[in-house]
Amino acid sequence: MNAAAAMQPLPALREDLRIAEAATEADGAPAWVIEDPVINRFYRIGWLEFECLVRWGAPPAQIVAQIAEATPLHPEPEQVLALAEFLDRHQLLRPGREATDRLAARSVGAQWTQWRWWLHHYLFFRIPVVRPQRLFARIAPHLGGLFRPETLWAVLLLSSLGLLLVFRQWDAFSRAVVDSISPEGLFGFASALVVAKTLHELGHALAATRFGVRVAHMGVAFVVMWPMLYTDVGESWKLKSRYQRLTVSSAGILTELALAGVATLGWALTDPGFLHTAFLYLATTSWVLTLALNLSPFMRFDGYFILSDLLDFPNLHERSSALARTALRRSLLGLDDPWPEKFPPRQRHLLVAFALATWSYRLVVFLGIAVAVYLFFFKILGIFLFAVEIAWFVVLPIWRELKVWWERRAQIAAGRRERFALLVLLGLLLVAIPWKTEVKGYGLAHATRQQIVFSPLPAQLGRIAEPGPVAAGALLAELDAPDIRLRGTRNQASLRALDAQLTGLQAQERGIEQASATAGRLGEQLAEIRSTDEELGRLALRAEFAGQWLDTDHQQQAGTWVGTRTPLGILVDPNGWQVDAYVEQHDVDRLKEGAAAIFYPEHSLGAVHGKVVGIDTTRVSRIAHPVLTTRHGGPIAIAAHGEELVPAEPRFRIRIALESSPPVARETRGKVVIDGERRSLLAIAATGTLAVLVRESGF
Repeated sequence: MNAAAAMQPLPALREDLRIAEAATEADGAPAWVIEDPVINRFYRIGWLEFECLVRWGAPPAQIVAQIAEATPLHPEPEQVLALAEFLDRHQLLRPGREATDRLAARSVGAQWTQWRWWLHHYLFFRIPVVRPQRLFARIAPHLGGLFRPETLWAVLLLSSLGLLLVFRQWDAFSRAVVDSISPEGLFGFASALVVAKTLHELGHALAATRFGVRVAHMGVAFVVMWPMLYTDVGESWKLKSRYQRLTVSSAGILTELALAGVATLGWALTDPGFLHTAFLYLATTSWVLTLALNLSPFMRFDGYFILSDLLDFPNLHERSSALARTALRRSLLGLDDPWPEKFPPRQRHLLVAFALATWSYRLVVFLGIAVAVYLFFFKILGIFLFAVEIAWFVVLPIWRELKVWWERRAQIAAGRRERFALLVLLGLLLVAIPWKTEVKGYGLAHATRQQIVFSPLPAQLGRIAEPGPVAAGALLAELDAPDIRLRGTRNQASLRALDAQLTGLQAQERGIEQASATAGRLGEQLAEIRSTDEELGRLALRAEFAGQWLDTDHQQQAGTWVGTRTPLGILVDPNGWQVDAYVEQHDVDRLKEGAAAIFYPEHSLGAVHGKVVGIDTTRVSRIAHPVLTTRHGGPIAIAAHGEELVPAEPRFRIRIALESSPPVARETRGKVVIDGERRSLLAIAATGTLAVLVRESGF
């Protein structure tokens, strides 16, 4: 430390700052908050920082001497200087000439008209719109019933009933959600999102007002250019009751869960129509937002603040991340860095684990946001913004930490440096070595040779063969057509009559002309009899080949009328089975004929091995097997193109020859896993990047 700095008076605090007593720490230590009324931001401080602020303005050496004399604390001047640096960084000190110049430069560089500002803030920025405190102060007393236990129990009961009813008809609900994925459906989901987030923020505002917390302002926040309402309830940090702070931070989620539960019940009780669809949008949007986003403690959403209040641990992300960085430096580099804060080992390990989970979660989220930005913006702009996202939120934080490691490389022991270099080398090998890959898809297993047996004409069922193996030419089903048989009986009678008539005419000397005409009629009758016999012969349905006779309807009894579109059964060749599978476009280039494949039939624990025998060179225009599409309860999403089964994402058909039949020897849908060509992670990333650049460049 510079001894001269310890003897210099500290710059004064801003006159408009407010310091208020806050809730005690978890260990019972007192705490305070510094309120910045200009930006409505609060900073929690401990006992030592408070004692420093009481004596602020004197030199650090004098401050620590006075604190040591008046309290049991024994601070060092470095701690006072660190506090001064913190206050200066957050613009809590009275600006001198240097600070004014620094603020002016910062203001110029961060103006919204500057491209740098948009580059750094297009992901998220807020625009205050209204100061609703007076409005909430008037309406909050009239809404006290919302905070009564009876209301909570009523909502829980209605939500539970709604979930129970939906689970009983889950297939219909999931099919309705899938079918709603369309341009019109996306508009409905967007509208539901606006409603849900508006009620969410109103819940925060009403809860804060109920406990006397001022709602500084409400406005519109833009998340990846998507607008949504936000509420500034930063003053809730002034509440001494942890229960009250927890109520304010969780009010939004509770409101959204109540909306989701009631909307779920509404969908279950209403008939198809506008209201039914609206309930579907509200229920799905609210459930997904709450469970997948708002409850996550890894981003600064409600779940984070709820966890901070439950643990009474402010600045959880910053403090745990500082611990995790120190832990990495100590464990990987062998550096003897002091811990930023002193915690028991178990608590420190939990905080480090939380920080690592937060980093992993944010990596996935930021990558997803980057992909979304790329998809929603046109060509080159989408690629540019994608690169900005990756560089700013992924590469830059890693680079900053690696820069610190490089600057302190001399402090690393030689053995530790060698082990670290070996670790880096192993990492590079892991991404450079070609690894076995798998391609997954969905398909329908069916016999390569099969005979679906239909009645050639409306007829009565006589008898049908029992399921099992049959020989070629075996009788599978015998039908009867009473009208045709009656016509045949009449034709036989007419034939006998004409034959007798012809015999009589031939015995008469003058019957030659009549005999000739009767003979012609007799020939026509014979042709009619042959036609009738052929029609009756078609009603004897025989096996075209030796195979397994399946799918007979045992409820069909003799004498039952069957139509021409009602299958009586199916004959399959058990010696040859094939899967028509559909894989995504980006996976097809990793497949080749002869590759090993495994078919996992639906609702079965067994698996059937096979190999690829055919790969389509062009993507399919429609799914040939309806049972594989979401419209018929299958896994492949279908685009909104009328009755055509057009896949929502480009897919290619793959034909797989199976070594044996599925456990149930009939058409069966399932999942396929195919051995892909060996690829390194580096090659996959490079190929994907190059493909995107080529595709989006217009070549």
